[in-house]
Amino acid sequence: MAYILPAMKAMVNPQSLPQGDTAPGVYSGQGAGYAQWRDQRLSRWPVDPAALTVPLPGPDAGADALAAMRDNCDRFGFSLYACDGGLESAQLHELGRRLGLRRLVTNPLAEDDGISRLTVSSGKAGRGFIPYTDRRLRWHTDGYYRPHGEPIQAFLLHCVRPAASGGENQLMDPQIAWILLQERDPALVRALAAPDVMTIPARGRLAGQGTVTVPVFQYTAGGQLVMRYTRRSHNIQWKADATTRRALEALEELLDADSRWRLRLRLLPGQGMVANNVLHDRSAFQDDPAAPRVVLRARYLDRVKA
Repeated sequence: MAYILPAMKAMVNPQSLPQGDTAPGVYSGQGAGYAQWRDQRLSRWPVDPAALTVPLPGPDAGADALAAMRDNCDRFGFSLYACDGGLESAQLHELGRRLGLRRLVTNPLAEDDGISRLTVSSGKAGRGFIPYTDRRLRWHTDGYYRPHGEPIQAFLLHCVRPAASGGENQLMDPQIAWILLQERDPALVRALAAPDVMTIPARGRLAGQGTVTVPVFQYTAGGQLVMRYTRRSHNIQWKADATTRRALEALEELLDADSRWRLRLRLLPGQGMVANNVLHDRSAFQDDPAAPRVVLRARYLDRVKA
């Protein structure tokens, strides 16, 4: 395979966000139900990217392929696919729609159809947007800066053309991160679920939004986990207390470790991923000036459901 394996439901109001032992369902961190869910989730790793790659003979995904992608997203947080002949923007839209992703989130730098064409652009990069550079993107979830009630819950990435070298992604399921922190010390999870743990100052006229204060771990009314996080230090203000610092250090340690819980891959033409906004990064890359890297990105308020 071309992949490389290394060594909206209504949101809970931030003021009533479940904490610790009162978190919904398995996120209580207690009981036989939690233990069974924890063990099942952890037992699935490590995983070979080939096992999560769904072949698409063309742009029209069949029922079996859609079911396989939904199952992968349910079990691992994401699914990979390989489409013969690639996908155009309209076909990517349709793939998302058939996976239940209907509420597309656009932005001023996206194309007219709402899909972002991620390629090196001096104009967009000059406005401070790292995805439009060849620099590395540190660990993050998409849209961590969005208002509390409108989190990005899923995204599609589709490779039109890779870089000449570099541009790899690493992925980690937020549920795995939650479990590992919970097992280390439940106080770490409680700290990151505090509604005032992360503040993103006003981002200026481009986004047209003011200051946003949100939790890292947030739970939907249906009992799903939504994670907001960025490893960037610029324009991020973390709650200044000892437990939050300890929680962030523990999370950074998880992300930095060369462990079984991370998956590394490099998308080639026609390959892509659909994900319930998993943690991910991107390595720096070098372009062929005659054939620069192009990746299509669509982000949604919906999540892929099994």
